[in-house]
Amino acid sequence: MPTVLVHGRFTFYFYANEGTEPPHIHVDAAENSAKYWLTPIELQSNRGFRSGERKEIERILKDNRALLLRKWNEFFLSSISDRT
Repeated sequence: MPTVLVHGRFTFYFYANEGTEPPHIHVDAAENSAKYWLTPIELQSNRGFRSGERKEIERILKDNRALLLRKWNEFFLSSISDRT
């Protein structure tokens, strides 16, 4: 479970076994959790975040989208090349 970004109380990460899905990121804060697609940025699932928190998360995602996509591609593309 690579952690890609920590911003305030939010932790952004992905699971190592999800490389077959489109690029996305999970975000947790305390007991709340959400999953966002990165291209385009879109809420896929939410457990506990309120509207204002989701807007804050989406702003963070927009500000860091290039970093998140780069980390996704670095991780999953290197995983593919390790298997060949």
